[in-house]
Amino acid sequence: MTANITFFPVGNGDMTLVKLGDSDETAILIDINIRNAADDDDDDACDVAAELRKRLKKNSKGRPYVDAFLLSHPDQDHCNSLQKHFHLGPVDEYEDEPEEGEELKIFIREMWSSPMIFRRASKNNTLCEEAKAFQKEARRRVKVYRDKNGTEIEEGDRIKIIGEDENGKTDGLEKIIVKVDETFSEINGKNNSYVSIYVLGPVPKQELEEDEEKIAKNHSSVILRFSLSSSRGKKDACLFLTGGDAEVAIWEALWKKHKDNADCLKYDMLLSSHHCSWHVLSYDSWSDSEDPKVNADAKAALSQTIEGAFIISSSVAIKDDTADPPCMGAKDEYISILKYDKERFFCTGEHPSEKNNEPLEFSITDEGPQPPAKKKGPFMATAGIMTSREPLGHG
Repeated sequence: MTANITFFPVGNGDMTLVKLGDSDETAILIDINIRNAADDDDDDACDVAAELRKRLKKNSKGRPYVDAFLLSHPDQDHCNSLQKHFHLGPVDEYEDEPEEGEELKIFIREMWSSPMIFRRASKNNTLCEEAKAFQKEARRRVKVYRDKNGTEIEEGDRIKIIGEDENGKTDGLEKIIVKVDETFSEINGKNNSYVSIYVLGPVPKQELEEDEEKIAKNHSSVILRFSLSSSRGKKDACLFLTGGDAEVAIWEALWKKHKDNADCLKYDMLLSSHHCSWHVLSYDSWSDSEDPKVNADAKAALSQTIEGAFIISSSVAIKDDTADPPCMGAKDEYISILKYDKERFFCTGEHPSEKNNEPLEFSITDEGPQPPAKKKGPFMATAGIMTSREPLGHG
């Protein structure tokens, strides 16, 4: 099985599947946004739920599963239809005989959750029902861990906590916490030599209240940099950086923190935060400012490309208008980061065309990430470009 990363066309939302090159074909799902249109047989929207299921294996009981599911932050467009398509609750309550017309729900072997993200989000906004359901399931799994003193935790009950909570609320959970600036390779209770994951965020709680408020209002999210091996076992064949909806204050803070040793920010592939929003790169409004300014530090953090890097916008088609997100101004800045190579910028709402969207899938080879073949009439032409993958070191 070739290692790959699939970006599903879910409008202005995120839904990314990372499949490792190991023999188990380990599957890590980051966010979901399964809209009603995608579930409607009479709608032309891509059926992303079906596309996801096609890419998942089934366990010995015939249940489709993901080895890990990360919710980058609890906005509706990152957890839409969670309860409809995924099993939440004790393993022994899984419904193996769903009602007529319904499919088996997807089994989550291990959840990845950040209590700090939920704390910040709920302080500024009311959590949607899907986010509340995720949070309830995360708390159930933490309770199972505490009740069993961290021993003999079965898949379906496992949880990994990304980033410490405040005021000692995650004390006693040290074995399942991955702190910011730490790296982990254990997935669903097993160490995996085909991946190494570095935790860049959530940005920890700030000492000054005004700084904490600024971080919270900038869509604090889990930020991870995946180092993926190819199926042949070549280490670091693809460095994939993903950061939910993290906006300008967060990327600015990351650059100030890491600028003297920015290796942890380097990438072959970047999922542009907040669906190619201008607010990832600027404090100014794209539509209301006469001359909106790019924040140099935020752009520097997002400019640590390896030669031949790709940037992906998980959004609707990007128009030359005042919309945000996605924003044409942000797209232009990302293309400048790619040395103006427009062929290396992809938008899920434009693949392979604006009217007919399909999942955007990159394969991970020894030479790095390879984009999907381009469609040219009835024939196919490979769009992949082999590169030396040398750091460009922008910023």
